[in-house]
Amino acid sequence: MEERIGKKGIQPPELENRDREQNKAPIIEEEKVNNLLHHLDTQKPVGLDGIHLRVLRELVEELAKPLSFIYQQSWLTGVVPDDWRLANVMSIYKKGWKKDLGNYRPVSLTSVLGKIMERFILSALNRHV
Repeated sequence: MEERIGKKGIQPPELENRDREQNKAPIIEEEKVNNLLHHLDTQKPVGLDGIHLRVLRELVEELAKPLSFIYQQSWLTGVVPDDWRLANVMSIYKKGWKKDLGNYRPVSLTSVLGKIMERFILSALNRHV
């Protein structure tokens, strides 16, 4: 087996190629965005952006391509739209005495489009690990 000297020392060529593939930015395909939008749960509440999930789901064919482009550019530049980073934190009652603050849990309402971007980031992190 031929060995090459890389940045990390001596590695077999197959490991060297795998390292290069892992360091590449993922390609966010229109098909993946389409799939995520198509499987949105329309019973969930509207996000901070005010866009109802039913609207996103019904316009999936028109939105998938521009959103995949926005997600890809966001990944490559490292710039995320401000609206996707904002969150409205609310407290939700769990159980017990309602006057005890320990019986509430924080819930963060964020933009649905930002959550989809988070899924792509999580997927890339899982592949890397």
